[in-house]
Amino acid sequence: MCLAVPGKVVSISGDDPLLRKGKVSFGGVIKEVSLAYVPDVKIDDYVIVHVGFALSILDQEAALKSLAEFREMEAILSEHQL
Repeated sequence: MCLAVPGKVVSISGDDPLLRKGKVSFGGVIKEVSLAYVPDVKIDDYVIVHVGFALSILDQEAALKSLAEFREMEAILSEHQL
């Protein structure tokens, strides 16, 4: 199973659209990702990231809902661990 995770773009570098990179925050963990597939992305946008590539831009409401659901799943899983 593959999982694409939403994150918030905190910085963007590079002028060539195919080589642009961004630093994306995943709950405070910052990762550098390729922005080649989302040429219109701006700082503070939320993106869906999979294997180091931002695949699409999410609106803030959808991103925050997804992140809340991930936190709920994590809490449920931690309750059921032995």
